[in-house]
Amino acid sequence: MAEETKNQETQEESNAPEVQEVAGMATDSQPEPVVQQQNPEQFLKEFNWHNYEEGIDPIDDQKLEEFEKLVEENFVDTLNDEVVTGTVINITDRDAIIDINAKSEGVISLNEFRYNPDLKEGDAVEVLIDVREDATGQLILSHRKARVIKAWERVNKAHDEGLIVNGFVKCRTKGGMIVDVFGIEAFLPGSQIDVKPIRDYDAYVGKTMEFKVVKINHEFKNVVVSHKALIEADIEEQKKEIIGQLEKGQVLEGTVKNITSYGVFVDLGGVDGLVHITDLSWSRINHPNEIVELDQKLNVVILDFDEAKTRIQLGLKQLSQHPWEALDNELKVGDKVKGKVVVIADYGAFIEVAEGVEGLIHVSEMSWSTHLRSAQDFVNVGDEVEAQILTLDREDRKMSLGIKQLTPDPWTDITSKYPVGSRHSGIVRNFTNFGVFVELEEGIDGLIYISDLSWTKKIKHPSEFTNVGDTLEVVVLELDVDGRKLSLGHKQIESNPWDKYEEEFAVGTTHTAEISEIVDKGATIDFNEDITAFVPQRHLEKEDGNKLKKGESAEFQIIEFNKEFKRVVASHAAVHREEEQKIVKQAAKKAAAQNSSNTTIGDVNADLQALKDKMEGK
Repeated sequence: MAEETKNQETQEESNAPEVQEVAGMATDSQPEPVVQQQNPEQFLKEFNWHNYEEGIDPIDDQKLEEFEKLVEENFVDTLNDEVVTGTVINITDRDAIIDINAKSEGVISLNEFRYNPDLKEGDAVEVLIDVREDATGQLILSHRKARVIKAWERVNKAHDEGLIVNGFVKCRTKGGMIVDVFGIEAFLPGSQIDVKPIRDYDAYVGKTMEFKVVKINHEFKNVVVSHKALIEADIEEQKKEIIGQLEKGQVLEGTVKNITSYGVFVDLGGVDGLVHITDLSWSRINHPNEIVELDQKLNVVILDFDEAKTRIQLGLKQLSQHPWEALDNELKVGDKVKGKVVVIADYGAFIEVAEGVEGLIHVSEMSWSTHLRSAQDFVNVGDEVEAQILTLDREDRKMSLGIKQLTPDPWTDITSKYPVGSRHSGIVRNFTNFGVFVELEEGIDGLIYISDLSWTKKIKHPSEFTNVGDTLEVVVLELDVDGRKLSLGHKQIESNPWDKYEEEFAVGTTHTAEISEIVDKGATIDFNEDITAFVPQRHLEKEDGNKLKKGESAEFQIIEFNKEFKRVVASHAAVHREEEQKIVKQAAKKAAAQNSSNTTIGDVNADLQALKDKMEGK
């Protein structure tokens, strides 16, 4: 045991120099021989064999803290996609060398600084780490991306906080302008440039103006700005102040700001008013630009205003005398006037007989004709016409006129031109269910009742007989001068053919015809184009007991003829039954003759039986 201890001590002594060397390495080549020599056991016990095996020298904790502090103060974390500020330390022909306190300098192409041609060494620029280390170990930075990120941060802040930003108007685009705000292309709608309508967009190109960010679309990276929003608030205050001083009937001077189809907007010096098209002129106009033009200065009168909605209604024509007040006092009903057609409607036309004074010619006063027509059939807009005053109301400022009164009324001598029984030609103008209206001349219309169209045809509607525009020969049947009514007939042009048929087809006459149609309860036959007769079912029976069929020809006897109702009834059975009656009568006569010559009753009965068998087809 003692020997083992001795050997151990010997071994420790032999290893002491080596341990001393290791310890020296662990303390920056500053050995501590006192500790190692005086208490070698404690030294060996506390010795860090792991650091020795890994080749790591122990460092004092205080020195580590100082090192970490220096790193934190002087170097950036290149792992984070954050915008950092760097310094331009060198500019080459193509690139700018930027120091961001990383382990190496970064490189940015000069193309990204084209907006800043005055870039020089020592300038501070915002950059974003694009590539931490490329194939050559170079740090690649991006100034453009950093500008975009910072710009979006500024734009969002301006939008959220309602800040005013400066922007450079780059160019025009559809519906507005493109504005550079913090390097971002924003859209400025044409309606948001100014409170006044803009007629020359190009005047704003190249200008730097103040804007408010009114809308951001984060999905599509769109920004909308407004210059109008900056001045609207001030204008609203001005409007309230100006409107508070207005009074109805007050006359103000203004400038024509905008012209629309319905009126004119006038700038009264900070507040706009509308002159409706009907308040521009006493005369009827088609568009306001006939009276005013843009930027024209004119006096207007305040008709009404709404303080709550800051709306002002203005008038221009009210500053001049109403034309009706200047109308000739000698003008009266019955006088003739001339004027120009200004408006046409279906019911009539408006004629301007003096500036601002119009009269209505109703379509019924344009012609003596009684059938309905449109005013456009008589006059056109712009026509100069002469008319007669029918009514004149100066208080209500209304006037009605007539054109037809300038020509003679055709009904004046109607009895001499169209006496009862006279024949004339007319034009079919209109249909009704009960007849046809025929115009004999302008203003003279007559009615042909449906029953007076034809002697023979059964007409359900006039369109079956004639067409609108056709010419018809007519006969005057009745004339009512006071009621201005004329009754006409067309069938009366010819004599009634039924007068002739009454004799030709008298009851008992026999005619040959063909069954044209089998109908309910019988059949019909056509004797000619006018007469169609009806054959009852029981009168269709033939001599052999069978019935006549469609298309079969036979003899028929007229058993009824009514001229008034145009009704004819015929019978085939009556023909052969009449023949039978003749045979019976002849047989009876023969029997009587034989009886007078001592013919026995049995002989007569035998003859009658033979006749009966013949009639029954035996």
